[in-house]
Amino acid sequence: MSVRVVRLGSPRAAGEGVRIGTVRRPPRGVPKSQFSSRNWYDVWFPNLAPSAATMKLGQEATTPAQWATFIKKYKAEMAQPDAKRALELLAVLSHTCNFSVGCYCDEESRCHRSVLRQLLLDSGAKVA
Repeated sequence: MSVRVVRLGSPRAAGEGVRIGTVRRPPRGVPKSQFSSRNWYDVWFPNLAPSAATMKLGQEATTPAQWATFIKKYKAEMAQPDAKRALELLAVLSHTCNFSVGCYCDEESRCHRSVLRQLLLDSGAKVA
């Protein structure tokens, strides 16, 4: 049992389980009824997405210092009580069932999901 960190819209891995979209907005131009069948996500959970202002920092980051600022802001948001409880819940669930969390970004290293992966590990999650 474990949690996978995936790119939303990518083909699902065997046994991946429920796919959770940790994104600020649903995919554009896709009917809600097709989110799951098109491998976007089964459940939308924006609670673990960066705020709009923080997301903009990440999207506009072109230097290591700017990216570090994004990471710092996102981690501060995820340290808030509701987000922290969500991370703890996912960490516990990762030991009893398979599921995945993800975002749309092409490159994980320049996406909040790279930080989310570490936050899950820090919360005790079993990450695939």
